[in-house]
This record gives sequence, C-alpha cells and structure tokens, in this order.
Amino acid sequence: MNDIVQDLAGTVDAVCARHADPGEGWNPRLWDELERVGVTLLPVPEERGGAGADLATTAEVLRVLGRHAAAVPLAETALLAGWLLAEAGADVPSGPLTAALAGPDVALRQNAGGGWTLTGTLPRVPWARHAEGVAVLVDGRTAFVPRGGYEVGEGANLAGEPRDTVHLRDAAPAQVLASSATAQEFRERAALGRAALMAGAMETATDLAVRYAGERVQFGRPLARFQAVQQHLAEMAGETLLATVAAQAAAAEGTGFAIAAAKAAASEAAGTVCRLAHQVHGAIGFTDEHGLRHATTRLWAWRDECGNEAEWGEALGARAVDAGTGGLWPLITAGGDL
Repeated sequence: MNDIVQDLAGTVDAVCARHADPGEGWNPRLWDELERVGVTLLPVPEERGGAGADLATTAEVLRVLGRHAAAVPLAETALLAGWLLAEAGADVPSGPLTAALAGPDVALRQNAGGGWTLTGTLPRVPWARHAEGVAVLVDGRTAFVPRGGYEVGEGANLAGEPRDTVHLRDAAPAQVLASSATAQEFRERAALGRAALMAGAMETATDLAVRYAGERVQFGRPLARFQAVQQHLAEMAGETLLATVAAQAAAAEGTGFAIAAAKAAASEAAGTVCRLAHQVHGAIGFTDEHGLRHATTRLWAWRDECGNEAEWGEALGARAVDAGTGGLWPLITAGGDL
C-alpha cells in the first residue's frame, strides 16, 4: 500500500469513526461524508464523474468500511452500478446506487415508438429502498431505472442490511445503453467487494477478541494467558491475514482466478473467525448493543452472498482442470487467467 492509498484509507477510517453507526440499517450521514471525501465513485473514470482510482485502492476503502460495519452501499455504487454505467458510456449520477444481474424472468423490450420497458422481478437487491436508482445488466445492455420507477419489497440479510425485492412492472428506464459487460464480470466484481468488506470485518472481530481476552480475568489471570485461548487468537489472526492478503492480491490482479481464490478464502475464513470470536467471548456478543455481533452477523451473511466458498472453490477447480498439468503452476503463480 503506497502513502497516498494509506492516507486515503486513514481519512475514510476517521470519517467512519465519527459517523458510523452499525445499528442503523442505512446511514445517510456517513454516506454524505464519504461523498464529500470523494470515495463513493472511486473506481469510476473521471470523465464519467468518478475519481479514476484502481481496484486496489477501492478494495482498501471497502476494507475500512467492513471494519466499521458501515451501513452504506459503496460496493454496489462504486464497483457495480458505477462500473456498468461508465462502461456503457454514461455519466454516473451522485447518490447511493445499486445494481442487479437480470434473471430469465426479466424482459427488456423496445416499443414501436423507440422507448424501452423493463418487466420482471429482481430478488435480494442490496440497498434498493435507499438507492437513487438501479442499474440492471440485461441482454447485453445496461438499463438504469431511477427511484420511483420500481416497487420495493423490503427484505434483509442476517445483519439487517437491506436485501430487497425489486418489482419492475413495465418500468421505463431513464437510459438503455449497449454494454460489453458480462454476467461473469458482474459476479466477480461483486465477489471482490464482499471479500474486501469481509477482510475488514474479520479484523474487527479479531481485535475485539484480543481486547476481551486481555481484560477478562478468570481463575486469577487474564484469559489471554491461557494456552487454549492463545491458540484461538493466533488462529483468528492467521485466518484474518489470509483473507486480507487474498483480497488485496485479487484487487491488484483484477482477474477471475484471483477473485475466485479471494472470495473462497474469505468465506472459509469467516466461519472460523466468527466461531472462535464468540468462543473467546464465552459465547456472548450476540446482542444488538455488543460490537462483536455487528462484525460476525455481517460475516455470516457476506460469506454466502455473491457466491460462497463451495461455489468459488468449484470455479477454481474448473480453471485448474482447464489449465492442465502444464498450465497449472503458471496459473497459480501468475494469479491470472490463461
């Protein structure tokens, strides 16, 4: 991490420390501050309204947000909706956005007058009720439907973050643009965002466990002096570091192989970190007011979102088989696609 990225991450960390409230389902004050800092469209090209940063910088900011359990849709806005619109040649509007990959029941039709209608249902769209609009990748096009152009059935993940059903009833998109983005690229960028957020949440869970073990006295000495607890803390630290390095490598490489490895590693590590964090706390930390549950419930939810460890592990295995005996080692060491 260079000095510029480190300073940016430090700025975002300070903003989150002042404004983050993980107990809220949506934090507009934090979003406004992040917009003021200029990170909400971080990887979007400057000519389209963004900052023109790379994926590695964006991943570091997401890791900070994951550390603070920040209730804002930066991954959906910056990595997905902003990318879809900019890639299709459109300027990206300000405000929180979200994005979705159209399923087989979503139809985009052009009428006789040249206008477009979008019909169907988009399940579990993150932050849809708070977004200024949703960018939908459908049939080789990006369709942007602004707020008010769709109905929302409210839902949530385990952490209480909005995961809404978007009902499109002959919605009239504000823009329909030809797109070269693919469904696989969409899934990979979504997975990269989750991997980076998970790395930050694991840091918080580990830090809380270390602090509690140092403060809690049992049988006349701190928990941190018991060998079994020390082993738990060491395992948590190792899994957290593995997830962090994997996410950083994936963001730097930007390739499908590296992203698949990062999401598989992060999802696998999340189970271990959550289990041990609550064990160290003596099985407490589940109540709303306890900081640990804001990290662990997000980890349990994000573990399955955008593909769990089994799905991405299967994708890694398929790539390894395709590479063959002669291509496997170069594939692993280069971290890229053949």
